[in-house]
Amino acid sequence: MSAPQTPLPQDDVAAIDQLRDVYAQLTKELSKIIVGQSDVIEQLCICLFARGHALLMGVPGLAKTLLVSKLAETMSLSFSRIQFTPDLMPMDITGTDILQENSGKREFEFVKGPVFANIVLADEINRAPAKTQAAMLEAMQEHKVTVAGRTYTLEQPFFVLATQNPIEQEGTYPLPEAQLDRFMFMIGVDYPSREEELMIAKTTTGVSLPKLEHVLDGHRVMAFQDLVRRVPVSDHIYEFIVDLVRRTRPHGADAPAWMKSLVGWGAGPRAVQYLVLGAKARAALHGSYMVRQEDVVAVVESVLRHRVMTTFTAESDGVDSKQVVKRLVAELSNEK
Repeated sequence: MSAPQTPLPQDDVAAIDQLRDVYAQLTKELSKIIVGQSDVIEQLCICLFARGHALLMGVPGLAKTLLVSKLAETMSLSFSRIQFTPDLMPMDITGTDILQENSGKREFEFVKGPVFANIVLADEINRAPAKTQAAMLEAMQEHKVTVAGRTYTLEQPFFVLATQNPIEQEGTYPLPEAQLDRFMFMIGVDYPSREEELMIAKTTTGVSLPKLEHVLDGHRVMAFQDLVRRVPVSDHIYEFIVDLVRRTRPHGADAPAWMKSLVGWGAGPRAVQYLVLGAKARAALHGSYMVRQEDVVAVVESVLRHRVMTTFTAESDGVDSKQVVKRLVAELSNEK
């Protein structure tokens, strides 16, 4: 039975309790089809309720597309998938004007492209050239698209999930750092455990997949997005976030000496904003009425891993951005 689509309580405490229950329902519904991946589901939900976009890194066959489409199904949101290829044109994403004949008159009519959906999966986004990537990124940043000089506003809520394949590098156009910065989270999708893989083998090779119940609609998603932004944050949490991001910048006075040879450049102010919003969303999803340091730590890797660019020295030493961020967090946590 679908959840009743009632307005949120005026009291934010009661509304956060409601969001915690809704999140529990979402994960319960998704678990009927998606085995494991609880961390990925949590990160996706945090990103959605924080009004961000996510970039997923993972090898093929880990149910990324299935997860996103089923998440859209539980929320009664429209879903579209765009397969990025080298010959994909911007109009293939945004839509185009088509000459139609109406009442004996010929006139151009705009036909919407697949970006006009609530949840858009941009599959292998780095396989398309920069011009096509830019069309997607305008939609992400401005929540609108421009075609033939006319601007069209996208329906809210609007959430882009892009995927990159870390193995196949041939025939790709890597996203520039400025474009990577548009993504709130970079979420790593790992192989399942042995027990999870056994469960996948047993549950997905039989009868057809179960139909999921609708837990949310678009209006309630947007109401919860507004609620997340009202979750209070104390001054010491703001200071922890700002101090952490400043330490990622190797040429800044706050950077520890050990990381200056490992990092080419660090995160900008947008990382601070996304750490605050991500921590707020996580706190609310877990039924907490204010942000704690553990909420920040839980989203640090997803926010910073694509904003801290390591050097050749780091790569030759086998050090990646995740390890750098993890050490920075540990050191700052001990000081605080």
